[in-house]
Amino acid sequence: MLKAFFLYVGFQVMFCTLQAQKKYDIPFNPDTSSTTIHEIQLKGQKVSYKAIAGTLPVWNEQGKAIAGLFYTYYERTDSKDRASRPLVFSFNGGPGSASVWMHLAYTGPKILHIDDEGYPLQPYGFKDNPHSILDIADIVFIDPVNTGFSRIVDSATPKAAFFGVQADIKYLAGWINSFLSRYQRWASPKYLIGESYGTTRVSGLARELQEAQWIYLNGVVLVSPTELGIVRGSVTDAALRLPYYAATAWYHKKLPPDLQQKDLLQVLPEVEQFTLEEVLPALHKGGLLSGEEKKTIAAKMARYSGLSEQVWLQHQLDLPVSYFWKELLRDKGYTIGRLDSRYLGIDKTTAGESPDYNAELNSWLHSFTPPINMYLRETLKYKTDFKYNVFGNVHPWDNKNDNTGEDLRKAMAMNPYLQVLVQSGYYDGACDYFNAKYNLWQLDAGNRFTNRISWKGYRSGHMMYLRKEDLASSNEDIRQFIRSSLPGTNQPAKY
Repeated sequence: MLKAFFLYVGFQVMFCTLQAQKKYDIPFNPDTSSTTIHEIQLKGQKVSYKAIAGTLPVWNEQGKAIAGLFYTYYERTDSKDRASRPLVFSFNGGPGSASVWMHLAYTGPKILHIDDEGYPLQPYGFKDNPHSILDIADIVFIDPVNTGFSRIVDSATPKAAFFGVQADIKYLAGWINSFLSRYQRWASPKYLIGESYGTTRVSGLARELQEAQWIYLNGVVLVSPTELGIVRGSVTDAALRLPYYAATAWYHKKLPPDLQQKDLLQVLPEVEQFTLEEVLPALHKGGLLSGEEKKTIAAKMARYSGLSEQVWLQHQLDLPVSYFWKELLRDKGYTIGRLDSRYLGIDKTTAGESPDYNAELNSWLHSFTPPINMYLRETLKYKTDFKYNVFGNVHPWDNKNDNTGEDLRKAMAMNPYLQVLVQSGYYDGACDYFNAKYNLWQLDAGNRFTNRISWKGYRSGHMMYLRKEDLASSNEDIRQFIRSSLPGTNQPAKY
């Protein structure tokens, strides 16, 4: 499922960045900065802070700048103890996505002008974020190479040095080391937050930072996590989709009346139990499953998904997620969104196996692209003629050697301080919530990290923070996670 999603995003990136691939004679400085001073009201207190928008080089082993990464660094200026103040490095995903999403809609001091459920409003703009975590932690939003204003400096450097699971982790770890030195933040408790592919990135970084840079973290936050290289197999993958189908069907009022009248969180445990105890064994039996047994399972899958028993039987109990997006509201003439199934689309025809386009992504591009350009160029005074790549060209991306789930497990094993928070939207069909739970079961198969791993679910999609109610609760969950993962005075890192 996620491979198909990343392929789709790849096509989006190639389409959106054709102009960016042209050669422009614009000088690029890999080491720049613009500092502005601000204040905001957070949790009943005035928070003064400075924002530094700039580029910082990526150095090769010979000490030569081979790229410049654009970043926005928010530092509270009225903090009395800078050494003990947490520092959060924030990444989005794609791969090939800038940090714009969480920067201008989640944890940063500004959020988009959107409605309470996350839909675009005009005129485009931004406002103070009353839920930002800046009261408790400083934040660095980072744009990897070819995203945002980040660019390659040395054209002789092969793209393979940047564009791949392991290459991405390696150069970003080195860049974080440089940042800590530049801004004298080595003493600070350190955190990573990643969304979507960014969860692959930060899971790998947790280990790379320890082993190659000797940087030890206090926490990692995984927002809408990928599969983290944890192998499922086609049968397991097929079964794990059902709870997401049930959540989406509940939202669109497609479940039977007895289920529909229950709250979502009353329905999902029942579906999860059925998935683990009946669907998984049935799919693994394959042809050994009798016709009557298959019909019984199909009837239950129909009950929990809003689709017909016949549809499930036609697909041999393995219903592609793209077909679900097309089929659920076919009778009403709509498709549903991939990353957030609350969003609706309209296809050329109601016939077909999958939607014509990604309804929610188009909606989000409405909301994000004008404000990020306005904010960086006008409010933070960062001057450049370069295009801000919301999606950048990182093709071809080397997906080999993705062992990032195991990397995170090993980093936790080696660092008793390290804790993990996972955040998932129930209506996310690309990185669904039940797969996120499955990650944790495999990550901690021995139940050794029970008190160091937590999971939170929200009634929205991939970017749960776009919904006003979830913006408040998800930021508060991060705030509490940071507080709880800070060791007590003189508390040693030991088992």
